[in-house]
Amino acid sequence: MRIALITENSQAAKNPIIHEALTAVAEPMGHTVFNYGMYTAEDSASLTYVMNGLLAGILLNSKAADFVVTGCGTGMGSMLACNAMPGVFCGLVIDPTDAFLFSQINAGNAVSMPYAKGFGWAAELNLQDCYHKLFEGEPGAGYPKERAAIMATNRGKLADLKAASCREMLEVLSAVDQDLLRAAIAGERFAEYFYPNCQDDGIAAYLKAL
Repeated sequence: MRIALITENSQAAKNPIIHEALTAVAEPMGHTVFNYGMYTAEDSASLTYVMNGLLAGILLNSKAADFVVTGCGTGMGSMLACNAMPGVFCGLVIDPTDAFLFSQINAGNAVSMPYAKGFGWAAELNLQDCYHKLFEGEPGAGYPKERAAIMATNRGKLADLKAASCREMLEVLSAVDQDLLRAAIAGERFAEYFYPNCQDDGIAAYLKAL
């Protein structure tokens, strides 16, 4: 699985901590982590939580990534922005129980985490525990197990509802503020990571033309 890490400007200084915790858990499981930044608070390309959502939408809808790990000070803003995108199902994960239940019940493709609120002593251990619960089991297995079929049905209905209420990603890209879009893909490693992994020629062509 290709996991994309996206960090917004207010928490950019914590990117190395988050990246290290994520790779320490995900890579031994056979997953690959792509760190889309921000990498430091001084990066020339600055991401807001709104851009986090737009970038997550691009990565997931183009299949350049299979899962997105993002967040902001509280995790709320990035979660809302992600869920505004077609095909993105983002959960707010604060602790390992949240991570386990989101994986087993909702089986989404993105999580948003708080990197300021409650981020104190041993925070990196909480991150690792959350990532373990997210990635160690088969998503959507259900909790409790006897409700797995009902949960799968509801996930399908939610996906149908989202498809009915959202535009296609290419339509979103053409409709959003183009300066916002350019800023969202301005990270120093975006092109290096995105274009070799992108599986949607239309999205790739649109972004290259900007």
